[in-house]
Amino acid sequence: MAAMELLCRLIGINLSRLSKEEILLLEAEFFARICEELKEVFRKQHRDYFRLMKFTIEKENIMLETNFVRFIIKDILSTEEYNLQGIACYVDTHEDVVQEVIDGRNTSPSAILLRRSIDLHRSVRRDLYHSIMKKISTV
Repeated sequence: MAAMELLCRLIGINLSRLSKEEILLLEAEFFARICEELKEVFRKQHRDYFRLMKFTIEKENIMLETNFVRFIIKDILSTEEYNLQGIACYVDTHEDVVQEVIDGRNTSPSAILLRRSIDLHRSVRRDLYHSIMKKISTV
């Protein structure tokens, strides 16, 4: 909840005035905004591919949505702070499941795998998430 409290302070929201239901809705909104910002990061990383394939915005969005967890896990691996075994341990799932996501054979992983992958990604890409938090807090 520390990240949630920090973000709320940045944008001037007093959490003590909100009900548990309102806090959950706020957390869901922040999570959705973070995911959208991450998709834009991945869109920039794959811009040349999209241009080469002559994708429309709709096709780009479908690809980003379909491969979202895959891109997160591959980005974690690119930092070399975690390997496949470490990621599988952190997200508490079998290595084969993580490998299927990486290979693109599992494009609909569980919500738990998504959340834990983002948690791990946040720990290895702190600067990225810091800039996302700043962006969210100024909008």
